[in-house]
Amino acid sequence: MTPRQRALMALAHRQPDRVPVDLWAVPELWQRLQDGLGAASRAEVLRRLRVDVRWVAPEYVGPQRTLPNGVSVDHYGAWRRVVEHGYGSYNEYAGYSLAEVRTAADVRAWDGPRSEYWDVSSVAAQLDELDAEDEYLVCYDLGGIFERSWGLLGMERFLTDLATDPEVPCAIMDRITDLYIANVGRMLQSYAGRVHVIYTWDDIAHQRGLIMSPAMWRRFLLPRHQRLNAAIRQFDVKIMYHSCGAIYPYVTALIQDAGNDILNPLQPAAAGMDMARIKREFGERVCFHGAVDIQTTLPHGSVADVYAEVRSRCQVLGKGGGYILAPSHYMQNDIPLENVMAMYRAPRSVD
Repeated sequence: MTPRQRALMALAHRQPDRVPVDLWAVPELWQRLQDGLGAASRAEVLRRLRVDVRWVAPEYVGPQRTLPNGVSVDHYGAWRRVVEHGYGSYNEYAGYSLAEVRTAADVRAWDGPRSEYWDVSSVAAQLDELDAEDEYLVCYDLGGIFERSWGLLGMERFLTDLATDPEVPCAIMDRITDLYIANVGRMLQSYAGRVHVIYTWDDIAHQRGLIMSPAMWRRFLLPRHQRLNAAIRQFDVKIMYHSCGAIYPYVTALIQDAGNDILNPLQPAAAGMDMARIKREFGERVCFHGAVDIQTTLPHGSVADVYAEVRSRCQVLGKGGGYILAPSHYMQNDIPLENVMAMYRAPRSVD
């Protein structure tokens, strides 16, 4: 089977020859993989590890802005600063560009990101290069509504305002939602049939529970994801939704109310995320992507532990299709290379 055939068969809830696989990693680990494999590029790493999924993105051609003291403005208007840690670096928030806004009119007047800042035509060359290699499942990372929005205002004020005076956070979410609808429409009008999965995300839970009440989520976040997903549904693509954490209480709504086809990342260490229960209760209605633990098994386990977890995930989540094996988030640079190799070289058959 080609990688695309394998992945699409799994997403159709049918059993492929083996469970398809994706690879997510931070830049530092990508470089270690290239060095360890003697690979000239990330593309070669993916080929060597027989990864079935590829990701494309339009080139950002909008303004590049910097603030004093090493603060940069990202493509969506968030203020960021590079923070070094023991294994690499991270672009942490360094303030909030809309911290001073007081009304929805202020938000509408904000000189924020525009759809034309992304050059959709640049994706053609990426797709042509992939097609020259093989047939892959192609995904496009569109973005998150809640996370992009609170990153402009600050999480504390954003959540407080949602509870007491939601005018400003709702106006920000509407702007972000409108931007995503414009961007995904341009992408899919240009590449219908060549892009297969649209990835949206919002962390609505933490390790032990929910970030907000289900009632607040239903009032403020769900309608905007429904509006975005309705725009995506005009095209023949799957919608993959990401939330870290203990999302079990939301799973039914994420499937039947939001209309998502694939759930990511199934964080194993979070409360209530029992893989067998989730597969048993929801496996006929939704597919899964992720689930290989980056908190304990990959960084601290043995090669045998990694093999055992991959086998378990394939046997439980991959039974009857409906699963793409992947790490439960971006693999961090504290993971030994031998464990990364073990994850991608472990047998992925379903007995």
